Amino acid sequence: MSAPSQPTVASPWRGGLPLLLASTSATRRALLESAGLGVDTESPGVDERAVEAACAGLPPEALARRLAEAKAGAVAARRPGRVVVGADQVLACDGILFHKPADLAAARAQIGDLAGRTHALHAAVALAVDGVVVESFVETAHLTMRPLDAAAIAAYVDLAGPDRVCSSVGGYQLEGLGIHLFATVAGDHSTILGLPLLPLLARLRARGWLSF
Repeated sequence: MSAPSQPTVASPWRGGLPLLLASTSATRRALLESAGLGVDTESPGVDERAVEAACAGLPPEALARRLAEAKAGAVAARRPGRVVVGADQVLACDGILFHKPADLAAARAQIGDLAGRTHALHAAVALAVDGVVVESFVETAHLTMRPLDAAAIAAYVDLAGPDRVCSSVGGYQLEGLGIHLFATVAGDHSTILGLPLLPLLARLRARGWLSF
């Protein structure tokens, strides 16, 4: 007996082949799929630190845009005819940029630096077709972390584990245990997760790639 066929999932996508996400982020893919969009993913293979070095002196929101554009453009050049979305996020606090912590000690240090302070998450998105970036934008969220002593930080890091604290800039994932670290959050949830969904959908709609 053959396996039962899977029901066809209705989608508003009108761009031909599925949207191509220039990222292997499961969170970004899940955000797009939650909006009913079929998604393919591909690692952009972009040296982020090299792009950052070339953009020295740019404000963090401009750096985030350059990184998103580099990722979208790289994948779009390899995949002609595909609509490609690139995204990146830059965390800045009092003029200092933060990257993903290399290990648990670095994660504890980052959280200690952010504790009791407000930082900005600049989430950038770029759309590219045939190797050309057709538009890009940046959305920003502001997050205030609670004052935390060394014991509280160590307890959080131990509970969250290295897979979570070392895979996210700032050492936290707001959609998980990281929510306990914060006093206030100002900004759209999808922006905090790294893919501002509402403005992205608006731009896809304006280009005729969505049916409504």
